[in-house]
Amino acid sequence: MLDSIVASISDALYSYILIILLVAGGLYFTFRTKFAQFRLIGEQLRAVTEKPKDGKGVSSFQALMVSTASRVGTGNIVGVSTALCLGGFGSVFWMWVIAFIGGASALVESTLAQIYKKKTPDGCSGGPAYYIEAAFKSRPLAMVFTFFLIATFGFGFNMLASYNLQSTFAGYSFYDEKTSPWIIGFILAAIVCYCLMGGGKRVIKVTSFMVPIMGVAYIFVALLIVVLNIKSLPAVFERIYTEAFDFKAIFGGFSGSCIMYGIKRGLFSNEAGVGSAPNASASADVKHPIKQGLVQVLSVFLDTILICSATAFMCMCSGVEPTQALSGAPYVQAALSATLGQFGPLFITVSMMLFAFTTLLGNLYYVDQALIYIFKKQPGKRFMTVYHIVASLVIFVGAGLSADLLWNIADITMGGMAIINMPVIIILSKYAFRALKDYDKQRKEGKEPEFKAKDIDLPHKVDYWQ
Repeated sequence: MLDSIVASISDALYSYILIILLVAGGLYFTFRTKFAQFRLIGEQLRAVTEKPKDGKGVSSFQALMVSTASRVGTGNIVGVSTALCLGGFGSVFWMWVIAFIGGASALVESTLAQIYKKKTPDGCSGGPAYYIEAAFKSRPLAMVFTFFLIATFGFGFNMLASYNLQSTFAGYSFYDEKTSPWIIGFILAAIVCYCLMGGGKRVIKVTSFMVPIMGVAYIFVALLIVVLNIKSLPAVFERIYTEAFDFKAIFGGFSGSCIMYGIKRGLFSNEAGVGSAPNASASADVKHPIKQGLVQVLSVFLDTILICSATAFMCMCSGVEPTQALSGAPYVQAALSATLGQFGPLFITVSMMLFAFTTLLGNLYYVDQALIYIFKKQPGKRFMTVYHIVASLVIFVGAGLSADLLWNIADITMGGMAIINMPVIIILSKYAFRALKDYDKQRKEGKEPEFKAKDIDLPHKVDYWQ
C-alpha cells in the first residue's frame, strides 16, 4: 500500500509538474543566456582553475568537487541501468536533453547562490534558502525548501545509495537476501558514522584521492567495452533514436516511458535546477558570481554527458538485453560479464563502493549547510552527535528496504525541492542574466571580470559585492 501511494505521487509529479517546470525553465534560461552552457565552454574550463583571492578560502575547484561528489554516485550506474531496463534505450536521449538544457538552470541557480551568499564565522554560506529569504523576505518558504533538502539528502538519497551499494553484492555466492543487505548496510553505516564523528579523516582523504582515479578508470573501461563491441554501435544509436521518438508507445504508457525515466534518472543524477549544488557553489571565493555558475555547468556535463553515458553505452553495446528483472546493478554486472568475464562484476562492485561512500558524505555536507541556515550558526556538539547517529541509522535502514519504494521516495523529495527552486530562480533570473551580461562585457574588453552588486541594479541587501 505504501509503495502504491508513493509511486502514484511520484508519477503525478514527473508526468506533469516537473516536466513542464524543468524543460520550460531550462529552455527559457538557455535562450535568455544565449546558449551560455555551450558558447562559454572555454570559460567554464578557465573558471575552474581560479584560486581564492586570499589563498585561504574555498576554491572553485573545491566547490566543484563537493557538488560532483554528490552528483557522481550510484545514480550514474544503477540509475542509468534502471532507466534502460524500465524505459528502454530511448531514455538515454531524454537524459541528454535534460542535461543540456539543465546546464542553463545550473548556471542561473549557482550564480544566484553566489550573489546572495552570507558571511559566516567559517567563511560563507548560501543556496536557495538564502536567496529565497533575501529576495522574497520569506523565511517560512525558505524553511520549507530546507525541509525538503534535508529529506532528500539526509534520507531519500542516502537510503537509496545504501541500497544500491548492497545490491551490487547480489551476484556473489555469499549473498543471502534476508541477511546480507542488513550486514552490508551496518558496515557502511558504521564507517560513515566513524567519519562523521571526526575519526575518519584518513578514510575521507584516501577516498577523495581514489574517486577521480576510479572515475577515469570507469570511463576507460566503458570505452574499452564499446571498442570491443564497435560493430553494434550504429544499431545502438539507431535504437536510441527510434525509441526516443516512438510517441505512440510513449503516450500509450507515459508513466513507464523513456521520456519519464530519462527525465527522472537524468534529474536524479545531475540535480540541475533542484537547488542542491548552489549550497556548495556559494562557498567558493570567486571574483565574479558567473564564474561559479559556469563551473556548475561543467559539473552537470561531467556527470551526465560523460559518466552516465559511459554506463549507458557499455550496457547497450554489450549485447545483453535490458529487462525488468535485471533492473539496477544486475544489468550493469551482466553487461560487463558478457565482455570482460569475472573482472566485470568485481570492477562494478569496487566502483559502487567508492562512488556510494563519497555520495553519502557529499549529501550530508548539504544537510550540514541546511542546519546552519536553520540555526543561523553551526549547531552544538551534542546536537551534531545525535544527528550523525540518526544519519548513520538511515543508511543502515535503507540497505534493507524495497528498491521501488526508495527510488520513489528520493524522486518525490527531490521533486519538492525543484518545485520550490525552479519558480524562484525564474523570478530572480533577471539578476543572473544581468551578471552574465556584465561578465561578457568585461571579457570582451579584455578585463578579468570583477563583480559589484550596483552594476546589475540589485535591489536587495547582500553581504558581498559592495
